Amino acid sequence: MSRAPRMPKVQEFEEDPDLPVRGMVDLFGHAGPAQVLERAARSGRLPHAWMLAGPPGIGKATLGYRFGRWLLAGGAEGGLPAGSAPLHLDPGHPTFRRILAGAHADLRALRPNTGEGGVKRVIRVEDSRDAIRFLAMTPAEGGWRFVLVDGAELMRPEAANALLKTLEEPPPRAVLVLTTAAPDRLLPTIRSRVRRLDLAPLAPADLDPLLMRLLPSLSTTERATLGRIAEGSAGQAVALAEGEGLAMQALVDQVLADLAGRRHWHPVAEAVAAKRDGSGFATFMALLRGALSAAVRQAARGQGAAPWLEGRALAEWSTLWDRLGQLAAETDVLSLDRKQAVLTALLWLTPPRR
Repeated sequence: MSRAPRMPKVQEFEEDPDLPVRGMVDLFGHAGPAQVLERAARSGRLPHAWMLAGPPGIGKATLGYRFGRWLLAGGAEGGLPAGSAPLHLDPGHPTFRRILAGAHADLRALRPNTGEGGVKRVIRVEDSRDAIRFLAMTPAEGGWRFVLVDGAELMRPEAANALLKTLEEPPPRAVLVLTTAAPDRLLPTIRSRVRRLDLAPLAPADLDPLLMRLLPSLSTTERATLGRIAEGSAGQAVALAEGEGLAMQALVDQVLADLAGRRHWHPVAEAVAAKRDGSGFATFMALLRGALSAAVRQAARGQGAAPWLEGRALAEWSTLWDRLGQLAAETDVLSLDRKQAVLTALLWLTPPRR
């Protein structure tokens, strides 16, 4: 029996955040899109360019790497045994190990470059041109060349235009996979030249075991809370766990449970605004709006209304959702007082006295 790859250390994940995406063995959700990719490859008429579209953090890049591993290992030519799931490659396979190490000669990944403070910015034109040259080269191992562009909506216009020639005149045995959370932001000429696959948020049956693997130190209750507020996005759940997601969600739950009580909200506002970088404020406001949106949807479908919704008509809550978004954006852009912004938001939410 082949030996599974060594699990990376925490420090390695921090130095290479793409590592867990490259090394995910199991398929959590997205079996349908994976089957589409495998069937297309086995048919002998594999489209040269694909777009994997869906919300952030649901596993688009993970599926892209899974496809690349399988293709470069000879899956399209029938060189692999049928696996328990589509596009399966044993983790002991040499191709799996080299891609995990970032050392396969026929695979290239493009991600938005990192600017000051670690903020992801754009995919630069020089990176795009480098990928084009890479695809045009003869495969080093005699199989395929594979390029994954993760976050394709962040390509600069000149970077996107540079890809068009390759899409119009694709080199032989080369595959380009674009992942995007905003397909409408891609050039129409790019969208018209790729095969699109839409990926849905993960269902709880897929998300729960994935979070158990990604966040083993958290309790079952904490993972369940993250799964609920992340709305099917494992990436979002992990980001919330690494930040103040659980603490901010507890404050959101506290606020909504006691809206009618008109409690003194200053301690809540102080807790939300405590971090000087504004991360707590941004998380709190996003989670607050998410809770409003989920509750209104549930009530509109006749699936039961949260007690705090009864103080206003559903249309009013929808208007408040928009106002909260504007308040959060203005506070960020104009560097307004975050504590006062939270107090304003909670005042808006408090039902009027009858």
